[in-house]
Amino acid sequence: MKKIYTVISLALVLLLLPSLAWSQGCVAIRQYSGLGNAVGQGNFQAKGDWNLSLNYRYFKSFRHFRGTHEEPNRVEDGTEVINWSHGVDFNISYAFSNRLYGIISLPFAYNERSSLYEHGRTERHSTYSKGLADMRIGAGFWLFSDEKPRKGNIAMGLGVKIPSGDYAASDTFFNVGPNGESEIRPVDQSIQLGDGGVGLILDTQGIWELSHGFYSYFSGFYMINPRNTNGTPTYRRRESEAIMSVADQYAFRTGLFYSVKSIHGLGLVFGGRLEGIPVRDIVGESDGFRRPGYVISVEPGISYMVGNVTGTLNIPVALVRNRTRSLTDIADSTPDNIRHGDAAFADYLINFSLAWRIPKKAPQIFNSL
Repeated sequence: MKKIYTVISLALVLLLLPSLAWSQGCVAIRQYSGLGNAVGQGNFQAKGDWNLSLNYRYFKSFRHFRGTHEEPNRVEDGTEVINWSHGVDFNISYAFSNRLYGIISLPFAYNERSSLYEHGRTERHSTYSKGLADMRIGAGFWLFSDEKPRKGNIAMGLGVKIPSGDYAASDTFFNVGPNGESEIRPVDQSIQLGDGGVGLILDTQGIWELSHGFYSYFSGFYMINPRNTNGTPTYRRRESEAIMSVADQYAFRTGLFYSVKSIHGLGLVFGGRLEGIPVRDIVGESDGFRRPGYVISVEPGISYMVGNVTGTLNIPVALVRNRTRSLTDIADSTPDNIRHGDAAFADYLINFSLAWRIPKKAPQIFNSL
């Protein structure tokens, strides 16, 4: 039974948090994710089991980068852009069999953005967005059956991101009108609740027992966004950046999990993660304004399981932040003027999740691990 608790706890750590990607700041990595974060126990769900989970995420971004070079003068001069973001995902999954599962994820967000340049460059003001973000629905399949004992398993998933979030959320901008008056305009792309596109999510995840109490894990997803632009104006100076782009997104996570033998239900996790927005989409055009870039983080975490309820906490800390050159940067550059837009990034994220597994029948010994 102790081993069952260990692997279920690991599955929760793996599946609740790994693919969840949220805005890192001005690089608009929103709360789109792979399919695994809503599954809960994954291949440890028996046929007929339900899993309900709640994921919370917070960050504050304020450090500006062009490429991997930080511009500390922005903070010193008080000209930095600051984003605060709170998000909650409500996830429901159901096991149609011991290998096939379906999921639905309802994300909600509250964002605040403080800046000078968006308000006439003379006064600092804030804009806000809140409400339902883009929903996800999909299914996954574990490749190996439980007919014979195995050290681990790998799942493949396929899902759809539905454009349920407002992609033209607006607020008041000060000192920007013809005579310096305020105007109602769409908020910055980084705090929009959605992007207006229907996305295809390709997902994979897996776990493997290395030795007694030690497990390796991985998860990753790529979201294909075929729509080119969404019609939402940016009010930026360059004509090529006048409308918001609908960008692809990706994330990958891997690491080690250790079940603490002396404390029943306690698990420790240490790994790394990569998440970002590409310069070009793999399907369709990539016009309009986007801030491409990526973040590489080290990710310590902890989990604790009591009965069928598991709590997890992890805090990814950024090691590499890179605001790559966009297509508009490249197109609008000359030999004497190489354009490279900047973006603000967070130092760390706070992720917390609670999951409740509702078994169809009393727990039994699983043979998959």
